[in-house]
Amino acid sequence: MGRTDEAARHIAASPAEVYAALLGREALEAWLPPAGMRGRIERWNPRPGGGFRMVLTYLDATGAPGKSGDATDVVDVGFAALVPSELVVQRAVFESGDPAFAGTMTMSWRLSAADGGTDVTVVAEDVPPGIDQADHEEGITSSLANLAEWVEARG
Repeated sequence: MGRTDEAARHIAASPAEVYAALLGREALEAWLPPAGMRGRIERWNPRPGGGFRMVLTYLDATGAPGKSGDATDVVDVGFAALVPSELVVQRAVFESGDPAFAGTMTMSWRLSAADGGTDVTVVAEDVPPGIDQADHEEGITSSLANLAEWVEARG
């Protein structure tokens, strides 16, 4: 059993609006990459058993070696569970020749209606040991901030 990382944020939008952003291709490309990265989805199949392939590129490659290549992280994500307005469970596998990034990381995005919006909790289980915990939690927090900005701007 690997490490577990998590982060949470309150978003001033309904669970349905947040859920839609978790399953929208354009939305994911915009908000999922953490600060300092951009993302591009190459394959898209938003259903249980489906998933997507995302290429994440560091905006400044200096001191940011990618997991998959120079300044890039490539991740194949499968949708393990989709419960409308409540839960998205993803299984993520990084393309990497480095065994420190091997394995399947499970990311659970839980949505709970609260105080005129939605509490979003992200739990990452079996995080590969090559991913620094502090950096990973910072990245999840950054993605949550991007998600909030994306959804709240459209509400």
